[in-house]
Amino acid sequence: MPTEFRKYAAELVALAPDVILTAGSAHVGPLQQATRSVPIVFVQATDPVGGGLVNSLARPGGNATGFTNFELDISAKWLELLKQVAPRLTRVAVLRDPANPSGTGQFGAIQAVAPSFGVEEVRPVGLHDAGEIERGVTAFARESNGGLIVTPSGLAIAHREPIVKLAARHRLPAIYPFRYFVTDGGLISYGPDAVDQYRRAAGYVDRILKGTKPADLPVQQPTKFELAINLKTAKALGLTVPSMLLTSADTVIK
Repeated sequence: MPTEFRKYAAELVALAPDVILTAGSAHVGPLQQATRSVPIVFVQATDPVGGGLVNSLARPGGNATGFTNFELDISAKWLELLKQVAPRLTRVAVLRDPANPSGTGQFGAIQAVAPSFGVEEVRPVGLHDAGEIERGVTAFARESNGGLIVTPSGLAIAHREPIVKLAARHRLPAIYPFRYFVTDGGLISYGPDAVDQYRRAAGYVDRILKGTKPADLPVQQPTKFELAINLKTAKALGLTVPSMLLTSADTVIK
């Protein structure tokens, strides 16, 4: 996959575009390797500073800028929401990509706030392949009062179907970063509104086409978030979703 990214990035840059719009952190690095002059606007990038895509959020310092999709503070919100839906929860498995800097940071943030939510164990589960996921979740599910937090990454998206099925099979309440996990049968999701990021990115593209340099446009964090809840899944798990969450949810699947 990295080889393909570099190949396609080189082909795209060879077309001499005025600006490139891309989604996700994985594509920005190969594009920057191919060009340091063509402006790049990214959306849904996770930890662009930790990933070396920009020098800082306020001053990107190169030919790339854009919009992040997650910050570490959201990690506590995931645990808070999961605890509201499943009050008996005392253990969580955090599914994350250990090669992704944000996955490591989010795991640490969840560990830090776990005691304040009465969570005694926070266990990492790798996302490298379906086998690793199944082994990790199955071993975790052998003890009671557990739940899952799935952090955002390309691997989590690629393996979302087996992850959702494993959560159902082992009757584990789980929270996900994107709404489509819930439409696929997951219990609850909370994360930034992806469509909003593309709207805001259009403004950056317009400004760059009018002469503004990417280095002068700060990387922006998400401002709109969406909550989705699957009541069918909650019922199958024997959970009652608090009315407060239902009234504040953007999407409720009945």
